[in-house]
Amino acid sequence: MLWCIILAAIGLWFAIEGILYAAAPETMKRMADWLSKMPVESIRSGGIWSALLGIVIFYAAIRFA
Repeated sequence: MLWCIILAAIGLWFAIEGILYAAAPETMKRMADWLSKMPVESIRSGGIWSALLGIVIFYAAIRFA
């Protein structure tokens, strides 16, 4: 059961990311350029916060669904 949910979440992640690249490739290129100019510490901090938020959302979805 849990593996099915994890696989579904990963599939959804790939689908959303693919749609973003397909629908707005120029915007994604600008975002990548902007990201390459950011300090590593800011990128790492944003990644950590994003991961924590994802874990909380995932836990809530599993726990309360």
